[in-house]
Amino acid sequence: MAADHTGDACTTGELAQAWELSPPEVSRHLAVLRRAGLLTARRHGRYVRYTLNLPDLTALGADLLTAVLR
Repeated sequence: MAADHTGDACTTGELAQAWELSPPEVSRHLAVLRRAGLLTARRHGRYVRYTLNLPDLTALGADLLTAVLR
């Protein structure tokens, strides 16, 4: 089983290995999350490290739960 990267900044390759997906698949998912404002990308040398934008992600969960419970 791959390492758990919860809360860590990770590269596309690290996430692909952890989730057993191809890097292009992970990259497409990361692009969607970035466009939604749920992910932050920071360049470190030749790598880009991604972290979840937890306050916005948490708010999204609360908004979704409120909409479902109406």
